[in-house]
Amino acid sequence: MADKRKDPNSLSNISSIITRHISIIWNIDFTEKIFSGDVKLSLETLQDGVANLVLDTSSGLCVSEVTDDATGEKLTFEVKEPTGALGSPLSIRLPSSAQLKGSKLCININYKTSSSASAIGWLDPSQTAGKQFPYLYSQCQAIHARSLLPCQDSPSVKATYDAKVTVPRDLVCLMSAVRAGEEPCESDSSLKTYAFTQTVPMPSYLIAIVVGALESRQIGPRSRVWSEKEFVDRAAYEFSETETMLATAEALLGPYVWGQYDLLILPPSFPYGGMENPCLTFVTPTLLAGDRSLANVVAHEISHSWTGNLVTNCSWEHFWLNEGFTVFAERKIIGRMNSEKHRQFAFIGGWKDLYNSVTKYGEGHEFTRLLPPLEGGIDPDDAFSSVPYEKGSSFLFYLETLVGIDEFEGYLKAYIDKFKYTSLTTQDWKDFLLEYFHEKAAAGVFDCVEWDKWFFAPGMPPVRPQYDTSLVDHCTKLCERCSQAGEGDFENFSSSDLESMSPAQKMEFLAQLLLKPALTTNRIQEMQRVYDMDKYTNAEIRFRWLRLRIKAGDESAIDGALNMATEAGRMKFTRVLFRDLYAFLPARQKAVDTFLAERHNMHPITAKTVAKDLEVA
Repeated sequence: MADKRKDPNSLSNISSIITRHISIIWNIDFTEKIFSGDVKLSLETLQDGVANLVLDTSSGLCVSEVTDDATGEKLTFEVKEPTGALGSPLSIRLPSSAQLKGSKLCININYKTSSSASAIGWLDPSQTAGKQFPYLYSQCQAIHARSLLPCQDSPSVKATYDAKVTVPRDLVCLMSAVRAGEEPCESDSSLKTYAFTQTVPMPSYLIAIVVGALESRQIGPRSRVWSEKEFVDRAAYEFSETETMLATAEALLGPYVWGQYDLLILPPSFPYGGMENPCLTFVTPTLLAGDRSLANVVAHEISHSWTGNLVTNCSWEHFWLNEGFTVFAERKIIGRMNSEKHRQFAFIGGWKDLYNSVTKYGEGHEFTRLLPPLEGGIDPDDAFSSVPYEKGSSFLFYLETLVGIDEFEGYLKAYIDKFKYTSLTTQDWKDFLLEYFHEKAAAGVFDCVEWDKWFFAPGMPPVRPQYDTSLVDHCTKLCERCSQAGEGDFENFSSSDLESMSPAQKMEFLAQLLLKPALTTNRIQEMQRVYDMDKYTNAEIRFRWLRLRIKAGDESAIDGALNMATEAGRMKFTRVLFRDLYAFLPARQKAVDTFLAERHNMHPITAKTVAKDLEVA
């Protein structure tokens, strides 16, 4: 397994010298769509004879000057040729006084970003809910922080940071840090400067910023919800259980160390369901279902405060240590807030998501391994799927069945305490697991575990855990009835079939139908007549229903699917719907044309991945 000081997705020399603290000064120009300013890196040399500091940069980031912050001495630097998706290494000649093991140094880099920085989504006023002010937000995971600032862009490097950010005075700036004040800009009354501090060490991919016409509402003793005013009250209602989730997570995982836990509801182009930025979780507006039925995504992002942010994968090859643990913890929260059968119901749905990802890649594809190989300049975004989430969480559930729920919960808290503030490898994880359960290991409890198959074999896991199916049985029964129904059989169906289900069960019912042979368009129309499927505004239900219609060859669904694919920028929806439409020959050209017309409204990460799927430049 990989050495934690070797990250195949970073060009920086992290085994030789390491960042301990980052100080940022940014001026944000919405006209030019750039950040300009300075970043100071406080560094420590890890071995003798380190002549150069090598940092990650990308997307045309332009460095003007590098100096020794203590002496003012200008340091020689060179931005080398790009290395594909990994960007361009920035090599800085270190002063002789900093080349010995244990030396400490602070360097100042004056630079500006490119308007095409992949970490930043710039929105014109017309692309916002309020239509009056511009907006920007960042997304640095996995390797996009290097387009925002020169850094050691590896999850194995964790540093504290502070920042001062100057923006137009009518806008609000927030970051993945504790707010430390704001004041008018002395040199320009049209501007305002915001200050932030983050005292908990964290990796570069968690540096986050948002600037927009934002308002907030208090939703708990340590939580606010932020969004444009058009969404803020809806969001406050939707996420009112945040403090309960936080307290439940603390009972499972230990103290919450980040101070504030706020939520930001972004514009629709945000590419993910949520992003676990410390102190300020980003979430998609597609969660605003009106009935809190999709708030479990917040339980997921809250869990990241421990699994991912506090304890971090050392490289993206070990991403399951972030996401598999987080899904497992999220479902623990669901189980405690509802019941154990609700937790296991969530695992059943996750198994289907895993099956879909494996089917998409193919059983033998290396990206379906729990530890995928990402060497050779591979972009980690290309390997993004439900595999680390669901294969990883299934592995943990399986291990839990071997040792017992109570014992595994004790281990979970001990694991967080052991590795907090650090990054680790899968081998570190395994060693501690066997150490913690040494008596059970000696008794042969783990002898049945096929470790190498779980870690390295592609495809579905070697074991499917046994789940409580009590909540899924009704979904399965209705799915079988619908998939086997003949012409005219829907006269025996009733709207009460679905009305008795929870939103999660409706999602499960549709997800099961997607795994069946395609329905006929006549049966799709009968389902619509009986169940009025088009009435649902829950994004997950709408998404699955549109997919069923496309799979059935229902050409009347094309426009609705394209509308959702372009309105909901969440890649889970956008990318899959575009793929489905591209595979549906009557929709293929319209899908390509619509993408080309709308790609400027998408986040750069989304646009890049969809372009690959549609085979367009």
